[in-house]
Amino acid sequence: MEHKKGSLKSTIIVSLTNYLDAGAIVAGASGLTLWQNYLGLTAGNLGWLNAISANCFGAAIGAIIGGFLADKYGRKTIYTYNMLVYMLGVAIIMFTVSFPMLLLGFLITGISVGAGVPASWTYISENSEVGNRGRNIGISQFAWGVGPAIILILGMLLAPGKDGESAGVLFGFVEKIAAIFLGDNASVAAVNVFSSRIIFGSLFIVAFVAWLFQRKLDESKDWEAAKLAESKEKQPSVFASFGKLFTNKVNVRTMIFLAGIYLTWNFVASVMGFFQPHIYETAGGLSNGQANMLSAIQWLIIVAVTYFGFSMLVDKVNQRWLYFFGTGIGIVAWLILIFVGIKDHFALWVFTILWGIQGGMSVQAFYALWASELFPAKYRAAAQGVMFFIVRGASALWGLAFVNIYGSDGEGFTLAAYLMVGLLLIALIIGTIWTPKTRGKTLQQITDERYGDDI
Repeated sequence: MEHKKGSLKSTIIVSLTNYLDAGAIVAGASGLTLWQNYLGLTAGNLGWLNAISANCFGAAIGAIIGGFLADKYGRKTIYTYNMLVYMLGVAIIMFTVSFPMLLLGFLITGISVGAGVPASWTYISENSEVGNRGRNIGISQFAWGVGPAIILILGMLLAPGKDGESAGVLFGFVEKIAAIFLGDNASVAAVNVFSSRIIFGSLFIVAFVAWLFQRKLDESKDWEAAKLAESKEKQPSVFASFGKLFTNKVNVRTMIFLAGIYLTWNFVASVMGFFQPHIYETAGGLSNGQANMLSAIQWLIIVAVTYFGFSMLVDKVNQRWLYFFGTGIGIVAWLILIFVGIKDHFALWVFTILWGIQGGMSVQAFYALWASELFPAKYRAAAQGVMFFIVRGASALWGLAFVNIYGSDGEGFTLAAYLMVGLLLIALIIGTIWTPKTRGKTLQQITDERYGDDI
């Protein structure tokens, strides 16, 4: 069961979901100021876009639905239909002409992202060889880094100028596309936002390619074995099976642990994923192109550290200290911004590099690995769906609060930064103290050790 062959190929195909997850978040982030100018959005509007997007509540809704469907009907069910939903959401954003339309597009895209994430992490873990499980989860996180890097590079190349700053080298292409749809008398804001429309168009294409490949995947053998075992017993009701997540003491302790690290870290990461270019532009005083350039460099660092750091090391070294190092670097990064100042360009560069290193060995990478290891196969995806629902749902509420703490022009940045340090410190302490000892063990061995016959 555990000695799978050819797991790398399926890992790469499934990891396109992570590319599209992070890509959708950052595509919205890179053009956030452009949509704000085009539609006249308020700080409250921006908070709602973040709250219902792939970054937060949209993904939360999708995760709890997708996790249940993946356990009930199979991982392959998600891969057969989910990308079609993603393409619908992205298409709505591409042709948006009003705030409600933009909100709807973000919501549908977010639901699709949420539905795909529990299935993808579960599928990768179940189809990995014992010694490569961490590596393969790392590859999925590598894709999670490649998506934003490509999107932000596109954002930089397509970006309009600001306050005398030169536009991106491909902005002329944006103007030509805008002229086709709007004519030659369109407002500057209407033309500029076409750079964001084109970026979302690139995600539409990748989603179509992902759908073509993912719908041909084989079903998870672990899921098939779990279903076969259930068929020989009296089938529990859906509610009884789902309720087991909350009545089994091992499950409850596991969810508290995972929520402790992922929720606190994601409060910080969700803000940076959606608002980072906006923060760089408002509090840091950079142009849209400069903000996208720094963010793109950061994501390139994340990609490199994920592959050459996390993926190469996580199956071979003490995971406790690897986790401590990655999360600790993130705290140092925020302290530099607090004590040196976000308007100092050197501090911004140092923050960008350190936050990129943190992202490569992030809490999310460990969460993806541990969450796929610590629950039995029969409700492995559902458990992750519940966790993802809690984390992204709470992040949605936090996003609404954050925009009021931060302010329209970054006047509350210092207070927000101190809160970020506090949240990361909680994640550091919980994850370092209670690191699970799963390295080098099969999924069945982990389940037997943790649950015995009580699953």
